Amino acid sequence: MPPRRHGSVRELGDPVPGPPALRAGRGRRLEKSDNKAEDVAEQASRPQHVLHGRAPVPLSFREPLGQQTAWTRDFTDLSYEWRRLFSETFGTFLLVLVAAGGGVVDARSHGQVPLDAQVVAPGLMVMSVIYFMGTVSGAHLNPAVTLAFAARGNFPWRRVPGYVAAQLVGSVLAALVLRTVLGNFGHLGATLPGRGISSQSALVIEIVLSMGLVSVILGTASGARNIGANAALAVAGYIALAGLWAAPISGASMNPARSLGPDLVAGEWTSWWVYVVGPVVGALVAVVFAWILRGPPSTAATEAAVGVLGAEVVGVRPDTASGGAQ
Repeated sequence: MPPRRHGSVRELGDPVPGPPALRAGRGRRLEKSDNKAEDVAEQASRPQHVLHGRAPVPLSFREPLGQQTAWTRDFTDLSYEWRRLFSETFGTFLLVLVAAGGGVVDARSHGQVPLDAQVVAPGLMVMSVIYFMGTVSGAHLNPAVTLAFAARGNFPWRRVPGYVAAQLVGSVLAALVLRTVLGNFGHLGATLPGRGISSQSALVIEIVLSMGLVSVILGTASGARNIGANAALAVAGYIALAGLWAAPISGASMNPARSLGPDLVAGEWTSWWVYVVGPVVGALVAVVFAWILRGPPSTAATEAAVGVLGAEVVGVRPDTASGGAQ
């Protein structure tokens, strides 16, 4: 074999490493430049994924193989269901503590918490919970979301009662903490129709808001493998935006657990049914829209719903989620 010329990296005909798509542009002879400054500039101008021969990986809740937890590997393993239920209880507790707590602190401090802060804070809390607990239970935090995932075929129906019960427990615990620490101020942050707004008008607003929220959740879950952790930003942004314009009308609950916990502890039952019927109806409408927009449920959405996005798992295929994964 004739010796290679000085400075040559690869002779013509040598195998070119990397995926086929990347090899296409490497079929020619690659040589080092005599000018080291040019070499450095060329390397710096190349995208990192080209330099390393791989496509960029989107930010996601992916757990490396070999480091996955047992409840992430197998969603059908009920021995870890308690951990998922605790996650839903804890996450909903934090959400309601902030969502209801804003109104309680505002009433206790004589108006020190403005309305825009009260409606933005729950969105930020939801984003935080999705980031730090999304891979445990899916971070539903909302009975309407759990119902929508099940109706969409991404979540097993037999596990819906447990998730909903856990969310309600978390909400009641948050309301109890607020009443114990701050007292029964501001109806414990209960969601109520605004002054001069009828229950029927508040119901329509809750249906529309909940339809939008669940549409965002189902849509980002369907593309979760590409969107990844950025889904938390979309959900949080929608919650804040909905509250900014609709809180004076209906309270912008969009979550039966968020409303029922303070209602139960405070004994405030004015128009309580609005905040159960509205989110549930809105969630079911969103499921219909999801079928129209995207067709059958995707595996990525099922992985997001059960909290195992990007993991090598069993029991989370969309065709078995509603019955097989129990």
